[in-house]
Amino acid sequence: MPNRDILSKIIRNRRSIKPAQMDSGREVPRELLDALFENANWAPTHGFTEPWRFKVFRGESRQGLAEQLQALYRQEVPEGEFRQDKFDKLGRNPLLAPVVVAICMARGDNPKIPELEEIEAVACAVQNMHLTASAAGLGAFWSSPPILGCDGMREFLGLRAADRCLGLFYLGWLREGENWPEGVRRPAADKVEWR
Repeated sequence: MPNRDILSKIIRNRRSIKPAQMDSGREVPRELLDALFENANWAPTHGFTEPWRFKVFRGESRQGLAEQLQALYRQEVPEGEFRQDKFDKLGRNPLLAPVVVAICMARGDNPKIPELEEIEAVACAVQNMHLTASAAGLGAFWSSPPILGCDGMREFLGLRAADRCLGLFYLGWLREGENWPEGVRRPAADKVEWR
């Protein structure tokens, strides 16, 4: 079954490519980004709530995101827990990737659908994006620093109180000299119990 083989190869080749490995000067075509979002839109969703929302930062808007992340870190982290390296990374990473997508969950109005299922639907949408990116040779990395859950981030992204920012999805081509990482997994059989 050739389609299954192709899909298996894409799944097994998917890797997290960190922003430092990306070529910040090489643009990602809008058509490819549209394809990622269209495939994300076909994720499974209980009650067809389609809770995924994506806020895209490209070009100069990445600087505003970086500044907001640093401001929120300074505001939210107690003085004794402040780490300069984390602060610097929050300001640097959005500028290393040509595209940064805030992954958001818009909470549905149906109380019968648990919030966890809405979060899981968003995660499925992100997996679809990540696989599409990998199939195109585009690096991707899902980062979830704790400050994304604060009120200031929700306000910055224009989210309601019940909504959530679940992470930042960095997208970019590998820098020259970087290689697609090899992957390793323990055998699937070690994680399956047949009953």
